[in-house]
Formats: sequence, structure tokens, C-alpha cells
Amino acid sequence: MLLFSKSFDDEPFEETIEDNAELYKGGICGYAQAVVTAVEGKQSEIDDIIAKYLRKDWSISRISKTSLAILRLAIYEIKYVESVPQGVSINEAVELSKKYSIDESKFVNGVLGAFVRDIEAGEKE
Repeated sequence: MLLFSKSFDDEPFEETIEDNAELYKGGICGYAQAVVTAVEGKQSEIDDIIAKYLRKDWSISRISKTSLAILRLAIYEIKYVESVPQGVSINEAVELSKKYSIDESKFVNGVLGAFVRDIEAGEKE
């Protein structure tokens, strides 16, 4: 939700976290803060990865803000968080997409599946 909220403004993530803290019972956990901050730091790289798996006539700007936030989170977890299995990241992303987007779960699954297949192919070589 923080990544989605961030897509509507250009303020630093620290301000987004502070602005949204009251929406969450007990505040925002440290893990969420760390992930949001890390995604911000690697957003350009993550967006380049997402763009690689889009159809040639598509761009990042064409993806809904909801799906883009979900993809950014999942790709960050797959690429940088060893404690989260790739399959779990994909499954959670698809479930979030089913819950918060309109029929975009297959798109999210397709992008993430292609990304993971490329990672696995690279590891085998």
C-alpha cells in the first residue's frame, strides 16, 4: 500500500511513510519501511526489469499504478530478499493483484514468471 501511495507524489519515501503511519494499527513495521526504502533506491533498476518483460508496444507508464506497485515489490523480493522464496513472492503478488486490481493478475503472473525463468536459465548456464 505504501508503494502504491508513493506513486501519486514525488515526496521522499520517509514522508510517505510518515504521512501514512496513522492508517496502520500500531504503525508501519520495520520490514515494510525497509522494503519501501530499498525499492525507492532501486526503482530505476526494477523498472528496467519490468520494462524488459512488457510487449514491445507497452511502457511502464501504461501499467496501472496498482500493478506497478505490486510488480516493484515482487521483483525487489525475488532479486534481493533471499529469505523469501521466489514462488512465494509470485504467489503473493498474484493474490494482491486479484484483490486490488481489475483482472490484472495474469499480467502480473506473466511478467514475474518470465523474470524468474530467465533467472533460473542464467543460473543453469
